[in-house]
Amino acid sequence: MTKPVVAIVGRPNVGKSTIFNRIAGERIAIVEDVEGVTRDRIYAEAEWLGKSFSVIDTGGITMDDAPLMTQIRFQAEIAMDEADVIIFLTSVNEGITDADEQIANILFKSGKPIVLAVNKVDNPEKRSDIYEFYSLGLGDPYPISGSHGLGLGDLLDEVFKHFPENNGEEYDDSVIKFSLIGRPNVGKSSIVNAMVGEERVIVSNVAGTTRDAIDTTFVNPEGREYVIIDTAGIRKRGKVYENTEKYSVLRAFTAIERSDVVLVVLNAEEGIREQDKRVAGYAHEAGKGIVLLVNKWDVIEKETNTMREFEKTVRKEFAYLHYAPILFVSAETKQRLSQIPDLVEQVSMNQNLRIQSSLLNDVIMDAVAMNPTPTDNGKRLRIYYATQVAVKPPTFVIFVNDPELMHFSYARYLENRIRETFTFEGTTIRLIPRKRK
Repeated sequence: MTKPVVAIVGRPNVGKSTIFNRIAGERIAIVEDVEGVTRDRIYAEAEWLGKSFSVIDTGGITMDDAPLMTQIRFQAEIAMDEADVIIFLTSVNEGITDADEQIANILFKSGKPIVLAVNKVDNPEKRSDIYEFYSLGLGDPYPISGSHGLGLGDLLDEVFKHFPENNGEEYDDSVIKFSLIGRPNVGKSSIVNAMVGEERVIVSNVAGTTRDAIDTTFVNPEGREYVIIDTAGIRKRGKVYENTEKYSVLRAFTAIERSDVVLVVLNAEEGIREQDKRVAGYAHEAGKGIVLLVNKWDVIEKETNTMREFEKTVRKEFAYLHYAPILFVSAETKQRLSQIPDLVEQVSMNQNLRIQSSLLNDVIMDAVAMNPTPTDNGKRLRIYYATQVAVKPPTFVIFVNDPELMHFSYARYLENRIRETFTFEGTTIRLIPRKRK
């Protein structure tokens, strides 16, 4: 199921990031205390009245050297490309500005549903000031206050009215969907072409030449069907977006959302960059299966321990992906590419693995016997029972006397014991401490 996407657009200083954080709620804070997961957010998962959707903060996507209006136009165009519904955010304090009128004109031509929000209506006296915003021609303005959280419910109710009716996935559940994500020019398209054996994707060594995300279906010799969601699309409808790497990251999110397994492609020649970590961090947070592919391995001069040393570097830089297998490949020579489908299938199986409660509890109790639960202010954590409540990713609820006593390090210890006993290579597993009623 593909989630609807909402983008927040507006000129600077109208409070886009505040509204973004409000809508995304606590999800915006990365809950894992793990080094290397980026905190620079332009995209988040959100929920309203039990329904999930994705939200984009276009204020986080900038062309640093461009004039202000060019930047604003650029952000509005990204919103029009990526979103199902656009929240156009203005501010009651300044009234309608020239920039607001220009953005309204751009958005009006998009044909996308636009919901007009007037921010900073912090008290009842300001409500009468919203009527001038009718002149933008975008329908009813919704008064809100990001700093106080006022009016967001009415705004989201209106947004929800415009979500597309059918957001379902077009593939059968038995089909494994995987995507290749990574910086421009790491060789994603070349890997797809080499795997599929035909030129299905335009390949060029200029970063960002793939025109759009392209789904490629192929069947392995055993008859297993796969869909490759190629995320190399850095340009859309002829617009050139390569000058901001954040946009290429944003394009990957939609594909991550649709994938069962995500292949994070690294460039062996260039080493690991910050953007690699950012994209991988989102796949990790989304709970997807993950494989790290080190491409262009054919051009690296080898010595006895070259691969082992590179693997050490990858493990250090991606400490939070300790569970992800690493495969060294070459799209040019097709080295080890034949191993990818089997690895993807194995990771997908691990994502769907269910553990019997009796076996799970044996492992947990053995772990507690080997390393007793911690105490805090004289109070000891007691673990009563554990059960698996979900797959994709495998999620376990552990019933305890007080969830606050489940320290991060002890949860990690339990996770490691579970991983040692059952095969969870390539997938996150989630442990949720819950107070026993």
